Amino acid sequence: MNVIVIGAHPDDAEGYCGGTAAKMAAAGHAVKFLSLTNGDAGHHEMGGATLVRRRRGELEESARRLGIAAGEALDNHDGELMPTLELRRDVLKHIREWKADLVIAHRPDDYHPDHRYAALTVQDAGYMTMVPNVCPSTPPLRRNPVFVYMEQEFSKPLPKPPDVAVSIDGVWEKKVSALDAHESQFYEWLPWIEGEPESVPGDAAERTRWLGAKWSWRIFPAMREALVRRYGEAEGGAVRHAEAFTLCEYGRQPAPGELDRIFPR
Repeated sequence: MNVIVIGAHPDDAEGYCGGTAAKMAAAGHAVKFLSLTNGDAGHHEMGGATLVRRRRGELEESARRLGIAAGEALDNHDGELMPTLELRRDVLKHIREWKADLVIAHRPDDYHPDHRYAALTVQDAGYMTMVPNVCPSTPPLRRNPVFVYMEQEFSKPLPKPPDVAVSIDGVWEKKVSALDAHESQFYEWLPWIEGEPESVPGDAAERTRWLGAKWSWRIFPAMREALVRRYGEAEGGAVRHAEAFTLCEYGRQPAPGELDRIFPR
């Protein structure tokens, strides 16, 4: 398959889909991470072109560590993303050029406006991937991709329980290594904005262990239910690290059981 993961910022795909992407790449699928912003607002001490260069370098290194085909960031300002027609055209272009079979994106109910508008833009691109007279500079796809949302535990205005969950226990260290590549975010910006910059260890090995513990998210009940449905009571109940996804109704609707085959076990 050709898989494109569309996030708002250069580190979003790794955080919500890094383990799944690593498993897909290892299985021979072509996986691309696309950030819709350049990340130029995501720091407390630097910004502008200096931060953009740093974050693009981190994205490329993260992609290398995960073993995926590509990582790319568009040149839109962080914190200012809007679901414009121009952005929709850019998203359409990248989905078509990648000949995507699967598109993974943020869910539309999210804490960050860039995440929400990235989700809305991807939704709006859904049907249009097949319309020749829309964005005629890139050939339309003859089969609409399956679109899914990366899962989070938001429940308002409506809960969206995951349709499929992926155990990433076997690639957990690889995911943490990919997060570790985004030093500006996970060791500098996020600890600062959370009011705990002093919590980051100075030693590199300790710092990586700290990051892994920080990102060992609780598997919330709906995710655990999805794991048990897929792996059975014993195996699904024992999974420590997982990523989950919810089907978007605007793309191709997979046949019964197909979603389970699309996502790696």
